[in-house]
Amino acid sequence: MFRRIGLIALLGCLAVGAVVVSHQIGHQADTKALLAQRIALGKQLFNNPHLSADGKVRCASCHMPEKDYTDGRQVAVGVNGRTGTRNTPSLMTLADAQETSFFWDGRRSALDQAVLDPLTNPVEMGLHDRAELLQHVQQDPAYAPAFERAFPEAKPAISSEHIAAALVDYVRSLRSPESAYDRHAAHNDKTALSPRALLGLALFQGKGRCAECHRLEGTPAMLTDHTYHRTGVGLDAITTNLPTLTEEVIKRSLQGGAVGNRVATHADEAQLGRFNITQDPADIGLFRTPSLRDVSHTAPYMHDGSVATLDDAIDREVYYRSLQAGHPLQLSVEERENLKAFLQSL
Repeated sequence: MFRRIGLIALLGCLAVGAVVVSHQIGHQADTKALLAQRIALGKQLFNNPHLSADGKVRCASCHMPEKDYTDGRQVAVGVNGRTGTRNTPSLMTLADAQETSFFWDGRRSALDQAVLDPLTNPVEMGLHDRAELLQHVQQDPAYAPAFERAFPEAKPAISSEHIAAALVDYVRSLRSPESAYDRHAAHNDKTALSPRALLGLALFQGKGRCAECHRLEGTPAMLTDHTYHRTGVGLDAITTNLPTLTEEVIKRSLQGGAVGNRVATHADEAQLGRFNITQDPADIGLFRTPSLRDVSHTAPYMHDGSVATLDDAIDREVYYRSLQAGHPLQLSVEERENLKAFLQSL
């Protein structure tokens, strides 16, 4: 009798366990399906030119899929052909690099804020504010069912927060294909890197000191240290006017207003970098370390796009690392070619 009761109890436990597992699997499937809906909605928003002031500029106008989600220009071009002050960074690195700050000066620490800023920037997509953005989306009949599928429990389904959430999910879904270096590092593939690239890897980690900022930790490698550095790019042009520029930035910071809007419309102030956010003199000319993933496909380089080629970028970095170290960092022509071969494997 006791055995029978024990068997019944065991069967009951197994049944409950099966229900729990089934529920978990169903929940995971629902979550995955919901994420797919949000990614699809984010992609729809990302490619919609009607979310700009002139009806012609999309997020994808600057972040082009065929150019590794950059635009190949020195600086971005937005509504009515207006040019900004910053080079367009790739979106393909955000997820793999586990980015924690956004824009060249790190003005945003939350991606759901960062994805909305270009829409209301006067040089980029030019909408007046988020209320106008919401109005544009609400007036498009195609969006109502898409938002209801993506946010089925929300009332209303269309909000600026949900627009941001969909864009975030889409951007985070963007991943670079596995690189030669990934195969070398993650899978111990002895044939993934050429002999020249292997020599370049040794330089990257050693003599060149590149890995101090473009770190190789992580799978895949993050290729950034998530901090800010000074390369000297752009500072020469503003040195004589530096006191006035910094005073103006500090004065406006006390008045509030969007930093990104000012940076996009004032080239001299844009060269101040992180200082625009912190107002700390030590941060003048500091810019966020970009990930080097797919670096050979994302020219031109630096925050202002002033360095045209990968060879020029290597020369620039070698020069400024020499200044920072206090002694020349001498790389031969052969060593520079080896380093370039490694960078092309990322």
